[in-house]
Amino acid sequence: MIERLTYIESDQYSPYKNLAVEEYLLLHCGENECMLYLWQNQNTIVIGQNQNAWKECLVSKLEEDGGHLVRRLSGGGAVYHDLGNLNFTFLARKENYSVDRQLEVILRAVRRLGVPAEKSGRNDLLANGQKFSGNAFYEHDRHCYHHGTLMVNVNLGELSTYLTVSKEKLKSKGVESVKSRVTNLKEFVPELSIQELKAALKAAFEEVYGLTAAVVPLGELDQREVEERTEKFSSWEWIYGRKLDFQYELSHRFTWGQVNLQVVIEKGKIRAVEVYSDSLRPAFILDLRNYLKGVKYNKQDICTELGLYWSADKQEESMMQDIIEWIQSIDL
Repeated sequence: MIERLTYIESDQYSPYKNLAVEEYLLLHCGENECMLYLWQNQNTIVIGQNQNAWKECLVSKLEEDGGHLVRRLSGGGAVYHDLGNLNFTFLARKENYSVDRQLEVILRAVRRLGVPAEKSGRNDLLANGQKFSGNAFYEHDRHCYHHGTLMVNVNLGELSTYLTVSKEKLKSKGVESVKSRVTNLKEFVPELSIQELKAALKAAFEEVYGLTAAVVPLGELDQREVEERTEKFSSWEWIYGRKLDFQYELSHRFTWGQVNLQVVIEKGKIRAVEVYSDSLRPAFILDLRNYLKGVKYNKQDICTELGLYWSADKQEESMMQDIIEWIQSIDL
């Protein structure tokens, strides 16, 4: 049961520090506590934990324009952030974690401001059929977070310049471009400011949970630990280090997300493998990589090995069965 609310705003725009603070809060969120963390990144592409940076965005152009690329802990797809976007993170222990309740905070806040908002699909919030918020999720032992974007006045031209969403993904959503899928909240509330949205979120947070939130400045966090985590999120190894000089590449879009396998074969076995995906189950994708390494590169052996997968989560077992059926249907 939630007995304590904590509200935190970031006072800077570095994506590496913002994600470092997010991870710090994840691991320091107390028993029976729920945190709401609000933050902004400047000219940044944020990719999911298991995505291929080079396939999701124009890395060189982003760097030439002084932008930033960062990899988050959660799954899901790539998103563009500028200062017209406000990011939120809810953090709680597993027994108190409720995506429905957390989404109710967002929906109540933006509806009160005049936006006709509704939940759609696995992780989107829409207004008049267009997306203004994407959400993603992460768990580490008993620690959970749910974070997402709120597009207030994002430069949609920049968004479509840097992101390289696959035609297969766009086709599955019945649209023709990244830009056509999204909208800004200012289209519905022209005078809306970031500060006004922050105030509405804090009020809705307190209202939904029936408690008054304690406001904690970033300066009260352990700055040494935050800096150590900042170094991790800004490192080449974390952002890019998983790229392989692969020999074979297999790709398929499932109802639950895209999967891209890159494998290196040596003496008929999978010596190395990377699995990229925008699935909202990052731990499952890492399990998939571990199961494939060392397996003979033929359908029977691969499917037999993947068939040994077991999870208490029935959705993940269903996802693995989807992958097995896909492998069985293709020529290796």
